[in-house]
Amino acid sequence: LGRTVGIGAYLVRLGQRTIQKMTSSPIILTGYQALNKLMGVDVYSTNDQLGGPGIMYSNGISHLAERDHLSAVTSAVHWLSFVPSMRGGLLPITDITGVDEVERPICFMPKAGVPYDPRCLLAGQEDDNGNWHGGFFDRGSFTETLAGWAKSVVVGRARLGGIPMGVIATENRTAEAIKPADPADLRACEAVIQEAGCVWFPNSAYKTAQAINDFRTEDLPLIIFANWRGFSGGQRDMFDEVLKYGSLIVDAFVKCQQPVFVYIPPHAEIRGGAWVVLDASINESVMEMYASAEHARGGVLEANGAATVKYRLKDMLTTMHRLDEKLKALDAELEARVCESEREEVMDAIKEREQALLPIYEQISVQFCELHDTPGRMKAVGVIERAVEWKHARTYFYWRLRRKLAEYDLRKKIIETAQVGRGTTALSPVEASKLIKSWFLKTPGAKDALWDDDKAVLSWMAQHQDDLEMKIVRLTRENVVQEVFQVMTAGGETAKVGTSGIVEGISRAVSTMSAEEQASFKEMIKSTLGL
Repeated sequence: LGRTVGIGAYLVRLGQRTIQKMTSSPIILTGYQALNKLMGVDVYSTNDQLGGPGIMYSNGISHLAERDHLSAVTSAVHWLSFVPSMRGGLLPITDITGVDEVERPICFMPKAGVPYDPRCLLAGQEDDNGNWHGGFFDRGSFTETLAGWAKSVVVGRARLGGIPMGVIATENRTAEAIKPADPADLRACEAVIQEAGCVWFPNSAYKTAQAINDFRTEDLPLIIFANWRGFSGGQRDMFDEVLKYGSLIVDAFVKCQQPVFVYIPPHAEIRGGAWVVLDASINESVMEMYASAEHARGGVLEANGAATVKYRLKDMLTTMHRLDEKLKALDAELEARVCESEREEVMDAIKEREQALLPIYEQISVQFCELHDTPGRMKAVGVIERAVEWKHARTYFYWRLRRKLAEYDLRKKIIETAQVGRGTTALSPVEASKLIKSWFLKTPGAKDALWDDDKAVLSWMAQHQDDLEMKIVRLTRENVVQEVFQVMTAGGETAKVGTSGIVEGISRAVSTMSAEEQASFKEMIKSTLGL
């Protein structure tokens, strides 16, 4: 909200959450007067040329830009409303009664081949008649950040049924990246770079990675509406380190601990390197991938590329001669001909028929390859959890998110039970989830198919909360017993030192007890050891 110079500029960046006022709030390293004196000529006229919103909001240093102090403070408070009051705390869930409904259909529907604003996918929109077409999130809850930087990716925070989430979406329209001319360089000129939609560029890849890290440090669950054909691999973008920034996305996913959903919307696709950095196996303990049941596609190669590699000309010719009746007749006629001139006539007829059929078979080959990229095929090979119809995606992911948050909370408690010493190996998150599933399946009437029913699992957790807490207590006790047992039976000097340490620890603990607690403790020792 004021000028920030030198070390202060670095402190702003290190804060990772910056709201900049539109006027008189530059973030600079050196004032414009000092730079003018250094160069011996009046090049710059204001500090805003060096670090105003036109610079800092456009390069991702400032997350939000507001017109005055009050708007900036309001935005900060609104931002904090999405974040738990402490790290690892409960998410601030709001009541959306009267604002929106949880189990409502999504009315905004993308159309094939028609570019659209991805914000409509998230927040909904009004049509020309003033009718509201709801999006994925609660009405009016979506707040975009970093909007001035790397516009080919949209990031922000929103609420799903009152639950705060981070969101990343692909911009499917062409965006512009403007690099201003430096007044200190007489030869410099403003550069306007066109960035195609559905492609990661160096700046948008970095923005994606930074957003994931921001959501992780805010303990927010994340959903990604993915529609990327890959990374821009031209010479300029390779020089601008697109490979480095793309790998940062993977690094960010690996550190995530809250639920991460990757969803391919209708008429969207994931291809090439985009699949590599979004695959759920990067962090299988928290990541899940889904696809719209309506025309979503996914695969490393696009159908045209796969057909070129896997179904080449010789393969198409073989298929023609196997299926086309006219070609089969010509092949038989060719075999029967003995005269060389007659054979040449038949061969010319075969080539003519092949050329006539080639465009048709090329289309067939592409269509055949595209069948391998459908949601049904993706589910069959296990790369997505399931195909979710876009109309009902809001309802599905609401219950899925609630179930995962409850499951991860219980999983965290299970993992913490092993933190009693060095002798006990803690369960991995995946192993802890498997343990919870085994507890669920031991419940009378529970079947394996019910484990995929989010409402059923949530109901089970609520009904058996006391029983689950007792299981956690018993698991903690067993880990303590195992730790003490391993120490005292290790043999050699380790057992002596460990045993004496255990006795000394018990002595210190007893000295802090009241007389009644000491008597109870002694009685427990006697009965347990049979003294």
